[in-house]
Amino acid sequence: MSDPLPNLSPAELARYSRHILLEEVGLEGQRKLAAARVLVIGAGGLGSPAALYLAAAGIGTIGIADFDRVELHNLHRQLLHGDDTVGQLKVESAARRLRATNPHTRVVTHPDGITPANAVERFSAYDVIVDGTDNFSSRYLNNDAAHFSRRPLVYGSVFKFDGQVAVFDTARGGPCYRCLFPEPPAAGSVPGCGEAGVLGALCGVIGSLQAIEAIKLITGLGEPLRGRLMAYDARKTAFQTLTLPRDPRCPLCGTQPRILELTAGEYRAAVCAPPPAIMTEADYPLELSVAEARQRRDAAPAATMLVDVREPYELDICRIEGAEHIPMRQIPERLDALPRDKHLLILCHAGGRSRRVTEFLRARGFTAVSNVAGGIDAWAQEIEPGMRRY
Repeated sequence: MSDPLPNLSPAELARYSRHILLEEVGLEGQRKLAAARVLVIGAGGLGSPAALYLAAAGIGTIGIADFDRVELHNLHRQLLHGDDTVGQLKVESAARRLRATNPHTRVVTHPDGITPANAVERFSAYDVIVDGTDNFSSRYLNNDAAHFSRRPLVYGSVFKFDGQVAVFDTARGGPCYRCLFPEPPAAGSVPGCGEAGVLGALCGVIGSLQAIEAIKLITGLGEPLRGRLMAYDARKTAFQTLTLPRDPRCPLCGTQPRILELTAGEYRAAVCAPPPAIMTEADYPLELSVAEARQRRDAAPAATMLVDVREPYELDICRIEGAEHIPMRQIPERLDALPRDKHLLILCHAGGRSRRVTEFLRARGFTAVSNVAGGIDAWAQEIEPGMRRY
């Protein structure tokens, strides 16, 4: 934020008057907010409250990066969206909501998301990065890109009833995400909110805290969570703050780093980026449409197995007759039970979880395995129109 601070119009002075009354913010702090550029990655559970409060606070430019579309199950926690935006690109839905919240805020959409190819350049165009993604691949990509672009990263995560917030800022001597978790867990070994669930209001707490951290970084207010990790337990209404030192052995920001650039192979199945190009194999493609999956299953029922990796409660809503049910989180411990002489067709609700399971199985030597694109939701639309959807 080296450019001159903008002057505020009478309308802006009236809008932000309660901020300006705060001695620690004042007129200069509000002008810093108006000059600031914040990139919010993910227009979902965390990105929604974070972006809404940043827009309301008077951030001059907010970027929204997300390739996904709004689904009905998003609405209990993703407050940027509503029933009328289901099926739309999240960045478009988010932009309309944010512009309605504050017409003085410029909203920039990035529907191509964040990828290893664009991350560093895109981050460099902003002052602060807010990470609202929900999987490990994306978090490592965002962390590494923030390090190489020398931008502070406001990290947040939620799981069931628990949340975490931290500021990773290696350019100013702080630790990074890899200081806490040097390497990602095995694909499929840790369930996301699509498998384990999440309390909707928890996202509001953590996303709002992320917005506060971004505001503190921009204005110089208080002490950001640089070098600290704050954990919140919604069941106990308990906060705990842990010291997070920089790890000299960190593979990214340590004294002898081994990660020197962003390499696409390091960040697989990132939800903040479009799916990688489909692998083409003559017999067992990485991905099949629901029509192709049914055709293969009908043509050779003894040589194929449809594996449904959804949670048990989802099966109570709808299921495909004859499918083998193995929840995603149980896949690693049930590898020996999966036949290697059959073509495994992996299916979930919309195709995201099953894609990760497919890649996990292929990495462990299963060659005859394909993801069913679109999941049971596409199956209900194209194969069994009478099937209940959710």
